[in-house]
Amino acid sequence: MSIQSITHVEFHCADADKTAAGLCADFGFAPDEQTPDEQTPGSPVPAAPAAGPLGARTVRLRQGGIRLHLVSATDPDHPVARFVAVHGDGVGVIALGCTDPQASLERAERHGARVLDRTGGLVAGFGDVALRFVPEAPAGPAPATPATTLLDALDHAAICVPAGELAPAVKFCEAALGLHRIFGEYIEVGEQAMDSSVVQSASGEVTFTLIEPDTTRRPGQIDTFLADNEGAGVQHLAFRTGDIATAVRTVRDRGVEFLSTPGAYYDALAERLGGTAIPVDTLRELDVLVDQDHGGQLFQIFLRSTHPRRTYFLELIERQGAGTFGTANIKALYEAVERQGSAASV
Repeated sequence: MSIQSITHVEFHCADADKTAAGLCADFGFAPDEQTPDEQTPGSPVPAAPAAGPLGARTVRLRQGGIRLHLVSATDPDHPVARFVAVHGDGVGVIALGCTDPQASLERAERHGARVLDRTGGLVAGFGDVALRFVPEAPAGPAPATPATTLLDALDHAAICVPAGELAPAVKFCEAALGLHRIFGEYIEVGEQAMDSSVVQSASGEVTFTLIEPDTTRRPGQIDTFLADNEGAGVQHLAFRTGDIATAVRTVRDRGVEFLSTPGAYYDALAERLGGTAIPVDTLRELDVLVDQDHGGQLFQIFLRSTHPRRTYFLELIERQGAGTFGTANIKALYEAVERQGSAASV
């Protein structure tokens, strides 16, 4: 299939410079492919030329294989301004690297995708989150990265859709994008429940976790996201790291906060998993979750949302052979986000 990777994520925000400054200070992102004459006086990081229609400013950042394009509108009628007005800051576009972007666009259109900008390779995706078909980066040696790099790649994007839209979303991913459903699970937490499916490209480099609430049960965190986001959207991005303990300690020391995990979770790890590649005492200290499959173990932790609406947040994940997505931890995430919401309402 033509789709090979996620080349970058376009994050729509009210202030690209402020958002970029936070990502650089907290997580170690750096300007990507900038030239000195593109820098705006007083800007915390250099800015790239405006991407797409006039009336927007873009700041490009990179760390490891992660590329983020932070876009803010300079014209109140720009689509980015409208996106932010409706949803707040959030992922507006996921750029898919393709061997043949035009063929990918045509396939998506044949299978019902609404074309938003044919020249820009842009189609509607999930709610107001669009998909952009772009050329795959040429093969060759990876550019040098600093020895202090904490994050290596974009592991997956989690996308919430309204009840009843999970099956159509999976079908869209399969027919229009050529992705394959590799996993699905119905998750119950007390009186709440949600359904999820994971779709992935043949290359393994494009992974979407699609989630819908079960509205026959008591409303929960996914319902809250959909209400506060005013529709479908990207709930979180998961950044992969080769050393989650160091990454968590480093960004925590910079003031980043993570969701907590009950001590009972770690008390049960030995019985549930046996030994862990990272000592349980370290996991407990850092609130890191662990799961395993036939290939090995994975470690993950979810950041406390700083979004004014408590919608979008980040995840850090380390894979030591595991190819799945911490399904035993999805319930823990659900419960942790519920605790954050309860604490915020007190």
